[in-house]
Amino acid sequence: MDVGGNFDLIIIGGGSAAFAGAIKAAELGAKAAIVEQGVIGGTCLNRGCIPTKNLLRAGEIYYYPKRNPFDGVSVRQGALNFAKVIGQKDRLVKELRKSKYLDILKANPNIKLIKGKGEFLSDKEIKHVPAGSKRGVGNDILKADKFIIATGASPSILPVEGLDRVEYLTSTEALDLKKLPKSMIILGGRFVALEFAQMYNHFGTKVIVLQRSNRIIPEEEDEISLALQKFLEEEGIKIITGVKLLSVKETKKIKVVTCEIEDKKRDFKAESLLVATGRRPNTSGLGLEKLGVKLNDKGAVIVDDEMRTSVPNIFAAGDVTGEPMLVTAAAHQGAVAAQNAIDDCCHRKADLSIVPHAIFTHPQVAGVGLKEKEAIEKGYKVKVRTLDFHLVPKAAAIRDTRGLIKMVVEDGTDIILGVHILSPEAGDIIHEATLAVQKRMTIHEIIDTIHVYPTLSEAIKIAAQSFLKDVSKLSCCAE
Repeated sequence: MDVGGNFDLIIIGGGSAAFAGAIKAAELGAKAAIVEQGVIGGTCLNRGCIPTKNLLRAGEIYYYPKRNPFDGVSVRQGALNFAKVIGQKDRLVKELRKSKYLDILKANPNIKLIKGKGEFLSDKEIKHVPAGSKRGVGNDILKADKFIIATGASPSILPVEGLDRVEYLTSTEALDLKKLPKSMIILGGRFVALEFAQMYNHFGTKVIVLQRSNRIIPEEEDEISLALQKFLEEEGIKIITGVKLLSVKETKKIKVVTCEIEDKKRDFKAESLLVATGRRPNTSGLGLEKLGVKLNDKGAVIVDDEMRTSVPNIFAAGDVTGEPMLVTAAAHQGAVAAQNAIDDCCHRKADLSIVPHAIFTHPQVAGVGLKEKEAIEKGYKVKVRTLDFHLVPKAAAIRDTRGLIKMVVEDGTDIILGVHILSPEAGDIIHEATLAVQKRMTIHEIIDTIHVYPTLSEAIKIAAQSFLKDVSKLSCCAE
């Protein structure tokens, strides 16, 4: 099929950044094309946010009856049909792909989906290779005044001796297993590794996490990393930090990972091996080098705050530009890129200075703004309080006090610089903190805000109060 033609904007990629950009372009009256060689929806829908959270929740429902904290309530753990759980997850992804992506295309005649691979020939045209065609066969030329690179990122694989000779999983394959493995080694200790570790542990797999740095989620506050490790270990996950990976081999379908830990060699064995050691931007095969589109040392496209690359009419958005690799950031970047591409006088800036994030373990991790060390490095004089969740009445009421909240405040002004939470539903609680950091609110403004009682989000108010008084000696809702 000949799809050659001229467009105002061509977007290479079909995830959240691409669709946010295409929708914005259509709203501005432009004719846009999305060129995608894979499945529409990107990492978030197909291999990230949606399927992992669905499976995490399924695992929680299956696992937590064993840990029922209420006297007088007897709940039995039911049976598990893992293949059915995966099948339901697949149906959910398919439904959301239709409602959030394919139906969007039908409703926007100014957006055209072109299936296949796009490769730059110049800064004004790309070669389109239809999906499934042989190299050099059926190529069409697509032309546009402006382009957005939104090709996302893929799992990054460590160069470990023997890994290329072993059948291993990435986060993509780990979402599609039809049979539950009896045991699993996970290489990595950040959010992807930990979400999969708890997910499979809840389903009944014996999980070992091997982390190279000295603590899991090292980008989070120390207190949160250490507390989360304690909670995960209490559930039976074996976590080993400070690991130097030496080699991997497979013997009779058992994976053997050889490591050095405190100058001693140790072998770890499991049925499955999951490599969750980060993600790399998808920039190869696009022809960027011949255009002079600059990449950083991690292979990410370098952009300015208008999402413009080193080639003026080519923009980039989303995970392909590097950290933060968050769907919310990607969508924001895509919209900004499209607006600047269509309207040369716009000069809209992408503001990622205050972006909340979450890790969907149970309890969850969430944070926004500066961590304590970051604030000090930036020259702030700070004061900090860390509140244990046993002081939050709702946590006591639901009999789950696993968690803490750390608040970083500028000394002298009492402006809230950062909030970092480990608790049930931390990903929902963090939004009040996000608004507080974004609007440079003080602890006094939070304290003066009446919160619903009892709620977990009340923890933010109690944390603010802890700068002024001993909150363990306050009655409920007292200011």
